[in-house]
Amino acid sequence: MEDNRIVHHPILGTYEKGNLVTFTYDGKEMKGYEGEPIAAALLAAGVRIHRYTLRQDKPRGFFCAIGRCTDCVMVVDGKINTRTCITPLREGMVVQTQHGIKA
Repeated sequence: MEDNRIVHHPILGTYEKGNLVTFTYDGKEMKGYEGEPIAAALLAAGVRIHRYTLRQDKPRGFFCAIGRCTDCVMVVDGKINTRTCITPLREGMVVQTQHGIKA
């Protein structure tokens, strides 16, 4: 598992990892740490694209990291428009790339 996590941040300090859990991303089994944002687990695994725009099919990914934009929305456990930057990871989650912003 590629790991691009920041383990010590100069302002936030050291991140305490939760238990290692398994989740699926577009049908592929992946690992991450319980409680970390889904987007962080995906980023650590090298996943940069979370959704595609509806009209032009352009890729979008992790951007604001505080739940204000919609660039990181994905389908999580069947729920569309889930902001993955603020949604904690848990065992067995099913995460899918989203196409467009859905109503």
